[in-house]
Amino acid sequence: MDMITTVRNKKRISAWIAAIAGAVLLIVLMERLFDDRRYRLVSTVFAFLACVPFYVTYEKREGSIRRMVLIAVMTAIAVAGRLVFAALPAFKPLAAVAVLSAIYMGPEFGFLVGSLSAVVSNIFFGQGPWTPFQMMALGLIGLVAGLPAFRSLLRRRVPLAVYGVLAGISYSLIMDIWTVLSLAGGWRWDIYIAKLVTAVPYTATYAVSNVFFLELMLKPVGEKLNRIQTKHGIF
Repeated sequence: MDMITTVRNKKRISAWIAAIAGAVLLIVLMERLFDDRRYRLVSTVFAFLACVPFYVTYEKREGSIRRMVLIAVMTAIAVAGRLVFAALPAFKPLAAVAVLSAIYMGPEFGFLVGSLSAVVSNIFFGQGPWTPFQMMALGLIGLVAGLPAFRSLLRRRVPLAVYGVLAGISYSLIMDIWTVLSLAGGWRWDIYIAKLVTAVPYTATYAVSNVFFLELMLKPVGEKLNRIQTKHGIF
């Protein structure tokens, strides 16, 4: 990858992170602009729109067919894993698959696998206004794992386990934004903090499941993705 391409990739990723962060900020600030009913609707739309640029630009890249096939495969693995562990709601491999996809195939790849895993698996578990927030949360977990500063580090088991715990916490932080919106109809810091506290058992379970699936799949999935990336140059 030449220097110009590297710089362009960094600028593109930085712009997308800024766009998503801006969408989250707008979701919180728009409480003062809309009434309860419209606020929930508009915030959900903003969460979904924050994911759209990834789908549009990634589809237009060279070799997009191979990438899309592999994204579909990784998404199917994540969805199947969630179905297998359906009896344990907080114990699921969605984030782990997104993280491993990002480490070996790049941040955009990880974002797409994470966000698509959320929306596809919800076909079986129920779609709703919370789905875009799940898409954003899992997409961001994958995106960050694939950033150049973390990709090499996260191929080691201990840093990967730490990231799995942080991913579980981050997922709760994002999803409880929707929880507050659905309960209060607007932003309430007191309810948000209360929900974070009451969600500690769920968050802990999700963090443990992330570590479990990441450590379990690191070698077999990592080796396969690394072989594909080396052979076909998908990045």
